[in-house]
Amino acid sequence: MTTRIAESRIEEYWDWIAVALFLLLAVDLLTTLAAARLVGTGAESNPLMRWLLGRSVLVVIGAHLAVVVLVTGCFRLLVERLRRTPSPANQYFALAIEAWLGVLVAVGLGVFANNLSVIVLGGSLL
Repeated sequence: MTTRIAESRIEEYWDWIAVALFLLLAVDLLTTLAAARLVGTGAESNPLMRWLLGRSVLVVIGAHLAVVVLVTGCFRLLVERLRRTPSPANQYFALAIEAWLGVLVAVGLGVFANNLSVIVLGGSLL
């Protein structure tokens, strides 16, 4: 007996990757820009983001949009691979994707909390 991954489950994965990208890119970008304005770009611990903050806002936004396109394309390939994975391995693969999405969302929330700490308290949680 073969067990296929339900399309509704795959659609839910797309919802969760959208949440993760929103947290890790849009929310992080807005709170990072606010933190950099308050405490300066030197407080940014990510060297790539620190470099980007020295560029124009259009370059920063363009870089973030490029990441969205890249991650979306890679995630599409991952979902297609899941659809082609035979049972029972597909269930384990789906579970790994769910764990990965959970970690991404948790990291996004952590980054958001850290940026808010910089804005409100003037220092990082790390």
